[in-house]
Parts: sequence; C-alpha cells; structure tokens
Amino acid sequence: MSLTPPHVLLVEDEPAQREVLAYNLEAEGFTVSRATNGEEALLLVAEITPDLVILDWMMPLLSGIEVCRQLKTRADTKAIPVIMLSARSEEVDAVRGLETGADDYVTKPYALRELMARVRTQLRRSRPAASGTLLSFDDITLDPEQHRVSRADQELKLGPTEYRLLVAFLEKPGRVFSRDQLLDNVWGRDIYVDTRTVDVHIARLRKALTQFGGQDPIRTIRGAGYALG
Repeated sequence: MSLTPPHVLLVEDEPAQREVLAYNLEAEGFTVSRATNGEEALLLVAEITPDLVILDWMMPLLSGIEVCRQLKTRADTKAIPVIMLSARSEEVDAVRGLETGADDYVTKPYALRELMARVRTQLRRSRPAASGTLLSFDDITLDPEQHRVSRADQELKLGPTEYRLLVAFLEKPGRVFSRDQLLDNVWGRDIYVDTRTVDVHIARLRKALTQFGGQDPIRTIRGAGYALG
C-alpha cells in the first residue's frame, strides 16, 4: 500500500544549482520535475500538479515573483506550497516574496540540510499522509502509519489501489480530480494505465466505503472527474 512519493517541481535557471538540488531531493525520496524558466514552470504545473514548488526569484522570461503570483491567484493551484529561493537578502525582498503568496523564503547561499527541513515542513501540509498524519473526513478515518481505514468506528478492508485513492481524496477533500490526475497521484506518471481503470477502482472504493451503510461520499462531476464530499 505504499504511497506515491511527493512530487516537487524545481524551477531554477542555473544548471549546476538545479542539478545539485534535484539530486538531494531525489535522495530524500521525492519525485522531481525540473523547469529552467518561469514560463516552463507554469506549463509543468498545469500538467503535473506538484505537491510543492521550489522557485528561484531571478529567472529569464518570467520572474519567480510573477510565477508565484499567478499560482496563488488561481483556484486550482493556490494551495500548492511555494518555497522562494533568492540571492536578495534584504528584508524588504523577503516581505515582498511572502506577500506575493510564497509559503517560505530562503536566501542564497543556503544550507541544503536547512532547505530539506523546510521542504518537509511544507510537504506535511500538502501531503500529510506521507508524514504519517491521521486523515479524516466526516466519519471516515485513515491512519497511514498503521494502514487502517474506518468509517463510523467500523474497520474497512481496502485493496492497495483503493487505499491510495482514498488517501488522495482525504488529503484534499472537496477538490475535483480528473482521471489523469488520479492516475498520476495513485499509479504514478511512469506507468501506463487506461483512464477507464480509474472508474473501476472508484467503484470498488465506493463499495468498500458503504459496506456498513452510510451515503456514498464520492461525487462524480460529469466531464471533470471525482471529488470527496
């Protein structure tokens, strides 16, 4: 029932810094996508919906500040944590970055250990199950450390795929997931699975969640996908 690793989008135009940071993120067990400028970053966010964005301030084509502003003003991306990296150490610059919506601001040069700690802190918000945090919605509870799911104090038996689907829904209740987004989150981006397979496992999850009664908590949004609640 292992969960897909948190997905980090790293936006850095300086090749050496980008590769060193990507190497360390992957060593921590994260999946890493790379962007070399702000325009590429926005395209990738729309494609992969990362769990966290690490964003350099000074970049060609589109600055990190502008990328952050656009992410934080869009309903579908405003909840993605953003860590801003900058060589600008003045307090006024840090304030500007945070006021634009950045969740954290790190001044270059930075200690990798400190940056990784900040990454883990932000990921506890966007991927709480990956850090062992208990998840709940209404009368449904999921304990990722013990891999136990219950509803109204009745323990539920879920298959591995249904468990991962429920984790995705519980981490972001109310959010509408397309079939492609669920495929990326649950099966992983490198595995080819037909989108109809999602419908099959959603049906199994619904059956498991209602096996002791109670309403089906998963909504089907025609033409868009599925949501919890």
